[in-house]
Amino acid sequence: MNRTGLPSPDTAGFSSEDQDPRLADWDRLADWLRERGIGPDEDSRVEVLAGGTQNILIRYSHAGRDLVLRRPPLHLRKSSNSVLLREIEILRALNGTDVPHAGLVAACTDDNVTGWVFYVMDMVDGFNPAVVVPPRFADSRDLRRDLAFHAMDVLATMGNLDHRSVGLEEFGKPEGFLERQVPRWLRELESFSALDGYEGVELPGLDRIVTWLGENRPAFFRPGIMHGDYHLANLIFSEDDARVLAVVDWEMATIGDPLLDLGRFLATWPSAEEPIGTAGPIYRTEGLPLADELVDRYRATSTLDVSAVDWYIVLACFKIGVILEGTHARSCAGLADPAVGARLHRMSQALFRRAERIVS
Repeated sequence: MNRTGLPSPDTAGFSSEDQDPRLADWDRLADWLRERGIGPDEDSRVEVLAGGTQNILIRYSHAGRDLVLRRPPLHLRKSSNSVLLREIEILRALNGTDVPHAGLVAACTDDNVTGWVFYVMDMVDGFNPAVVVPPRFADSRDLRRDLAFHAMDVLATMGNLDHRSVGLEEFGKPEGFLERQVPRWLRELESFSALDGYEGVELPGLDRIVTWLGENRPAFFRPGIMHGDYHLANLIFSEDDARVLAVVDWEMATIGDPLLDLGRFLATWPSAEEPIGTAGPIYRTEGLPLADELVDRYRATSTLDVSAVDWYIVLACFKIGVILEGTHARSCAGLADPAVGARLHRMSQALFRRAERIVS
């Protein structure tokens, strides 16, 4: 494991004869970095930390300081540049706030330089518990519980932040945000029928869940910053005291209802009644807080009304379940790994069963 808590680097110190294709543009990138006084040291080790089909993270050093460059995948998607531009915008906005994040060092928003947007951020010296559980944490139930509680503290801090005060007035479209959710994901689910080989499946309680969400939707919410995919795999923690050092992967961030981040976290949280099969060693350890304990911790510092938390959990189960079922549908059409599709299909079914149990 490297210090980001990501999987161990799968490239390092490549020569021109043996270069990872994800570093094919490195010389051009290095020139841009040097022009701005943040270029790699002459003896800097260059490592690809993660990425390929997803955004690529490249680690290097400057003046003894470890930095990480984030760029799109080699095969650009239509949204690649716009996603990175949004990440840059929110990282700039979070500077000086109490929300822990990797500090933005520099950004190239002109896609004429390389054909795509990229940025540089500080390396975060911590670990990701969805990748590895350090020995101290494996031996301490209290430390493992603290991981989850500190995750709630940070989520509450983010929800309390006035997005307008940090210049994010135009970052999202909060008007009608909750009303759009169910129709948007129903359309996504219906679109899978166009995939050859996918005959559809009966998702547990689908009609009942959709009806319940419509009948119980909160009448009001206070718009705020949403991460969009808040769970332990997107957090870097301190090995000293289990504090959150950084929230990472802001590509789905928007201005919406912050309580949906809470619902998303709880939707896949381990439960004896309905194991979801969430990947990562931390989820297989004993003694983690119960969902009710996490809600109590969040409530202790949040200024938001969490009385409708079950609604947000059900919506998150519905949304994530549809997304996972999409991979299964694509696998049936030969567009994704069948083994991965089958595994995610089981998780989708489990999420719908969890939601069905709540609405019953």
